[in-house]
Amino acid sequence: MGAVFAHLPRYPAVRAARWIAWSLLALTSAQAAFGLSLATLNRLAPARLFAEYVVANVTAALAFATVGAIIVARRPGNGVGWLCCAAGVGIGVAAWTGQYARYALVTRPGTLPGGALVAWLNLWVWIPPTAASAVFLPLLFPNGRLPSARWRPLAWLGTLATALFTLSLILSPAPVNASLPEVPNPFAPAWSEEIRWGVDLLALLTALASLATGVAAAAMRLRGARGSERQQLKWVAYATALLVGAILAPAALDPSGFIEDTLLSGILLAVAFPALPAAIGIAVLWHRLYDIDLLLNRTLVYGALTAGVVGVYIFVVGYLGTLFRTGGNLAISLVATGLVAVLFQPLRAWLQRRVNRLLYGERDEPYAVIARLGRRLEATLDPAAALPVLVETVAQALKLPYAAITLAHDGAGRVAAAHGAPQPCLLRLPLTHGGETIGELALAPRAPDEPFSAADRRLLAELARQAGVAAHAVLLTADLERSRRRIVAAREEARRRLGNDLHDGLGHRLAALVRRAETASNLLDGDPSAAKVALDELTRQARVAVAEVRGLAHALHPPELELLGLAGALHERAQGYTGRSDDGVQVRVEVPEVLPPLPVAVEAAAYYIAQEALTNMHRHARARRCRVHLAVVSHDTGEGLTPALTGGRSLQLEITDDGCGLDAEDRAASAGLGLASMRERAAEVGGRCVVTRGAAGGTHVHAQLPIVE
Repeated sequence: MGAVFAHLPRYPAVRAARWIAWSLLALTSAQAAFGLSLATLNRLAPARLFAEYVVANVTAALAFATVGAIIVARRPGNGVGWLCCAAGVGIGVAAWTGQYARYALVTRPGTLPGGALVAWLNLWVWIPPTAASAVFLPLLFPNGRLPSARWRPLAWLGTLATALFTLSLILSPAPVNASLPEVPNPFAPAWSEEIRWGVDLLALLTALASLATGVAAAAMRLRGARGSERQQLKWVAYATALLVGAILAPAALDPSGFIEDTLLSGILLAVAFPALPAAIGIAVLWHRLYDIDLLLNRTLVYGALTAGVVGVYIFVVGYLGTLFRTGGNLAISLVATGLVAVLFQPLRAWLQRRVNRLLYGERDEPYAVIARLGRRLEATLDPAAALPVLVETVAQALKLPYAAITLAHDGAGRVAAAHGAPQPCLLRLPLTHGGETIGELALAPRAPDEPFSAADRRLLAELARQAGVAAHAVLLTADLERSRRRIVAAREEARRRLGNDLHDGLGHRLAALVRRAETASNLLDGDPSAAKVALDELTRQARVAVAEVRGLAHALHPPELELLGLAGALHERAQGYTGRSDDGVQVRVEVPEVLPPLPVAVEAAAYYIAQEALTNMHRHARARRCRVHLAVVSHDTGEGLTPALTGGRSLQLEITDDGCGLDAEDRAASAGLGLASMRERAAEVGGRCVVTRGAAGGTHVHAQLPIVE
């Protein structure tokens, strides 16, 4: 039977398939109308309409047949549609046979033929369509085929259970209907009590196993589904669990009446039976228009709450009744009712929190998530490990399949940390620090096409703020590491240049001095005048060597900074340019009367930048006036400064002249020399240096060097 369902016919003519489907819907509608008409003639009370499954059978038959016809009309090749049509017809038979038997045997005996035979038919005819809906539909949904050959044993188990349970009722010696007069089963064999008990037990066990198979199949399909198929299976898995629960709940309360007509069973099936075809219709045709998560949430909460309330009531009544050796006591019932009333709201709130955590993670407990994140970050020693900890916490707290942090680096984004398998991200939150966007937090939803709720977004916004701080720390660490590498490279380059200067310049000159001294010594006795000339040359070269040594020392650290301070050194340098300028350039230095103590590195950087700017002015600008302005200013954001050095005060240096300025060729030619040198000097202390053309012409050099207290 399972193999038959797995390969339901696919008619070559779509029109014929649709005609058959709509004909089956018409047949089911006629059966439902016939059953309602007979129920009206039988004058059933509303409670009996539920207890005798009239409401459940009529609504389920119409729902299955309608959904099946619609699916076949739109997707004739999908076997689920044909299975729904068959279930609708089978349930439709059950909808009228019970009322036919009642009318023929009770309401107006003898007026309709075959009352006993129809009553016997009503005893078992509901089993195949129930199995089709509760067992085979979960196995075959959504494409009408088994997922693989490994699922065939489950389909055969359902077929065996259906056959055994049907056979057990067909051959049952019990009356065909407990609510009708004693009508013997015309097909009951003369079996012994042991054989009948064994057949009934085997039928019951296989039926329970097949129902569990239906639920397990829906759960396994849902677990392995992705994309739109997962949204489809959510509906069917939910409805299948609801139907199986409605079938088993009365049996759990009263095992002896598993197949008897009861009001509770009739009400439960009236809700759960048509819910399955409705869920199938939504899943196959319109699943994108609805969301099942809220419905699932409420069902879990109030289902567990109902079970808890009933359990408390039964326990209190039973316990107190046993304790006081009384039953049916009104006082005991009032005590139990009062206890239930007191526990209802706390129990509901507790269950709601647990179900929300099961479905959505900890989105309703933002402070707990932030506190846990803070503790984990506090225990993280390496700043680079903070981002993996953060994305892992976010993904686990909200049960997200994927979370990643992307950091902006050199104008491009790179994934700095990720948790889970990469998936399309529905939500991207910017990571900011100090008003600047430094990256983004990318998040994939719990399921495709499932939007983030307002509670999700509130928690994620708080976590994004934490992530912004952590991301800034990572970027700062990376900046410091790059600065360290640049400093090491600059130091090694300076050592290399110093070594070359000592070897190629001072070394050769000292060697020449030695040779001159030897020459003078050799000439001293024989030719004193020549020796004097050699000594004069030796003196001149010695002075040159001394000047070179001072130049090297000056390059390492200007001694005038130690002697005169930054302001005095700038004044001396300006006077030097003014004194040797042939065109009469005037260099004016403006400094505060009192400069605060400055770090040595900041003083040296400012002095070298000013010196390079004055050199460029003298060589290239052909300026007549130059102004050097020095000031200590406060800054808030410190745009362009190293992030760790923002805030506080900075040393501001401006050099402006009225020369011709640097054109594009000059800037390109000097990019690797003077201008690059000034920028590097500023960057070494966490500052910046910008060279632009002045508003009134000339060149404007602006350097801002942070003062680290």
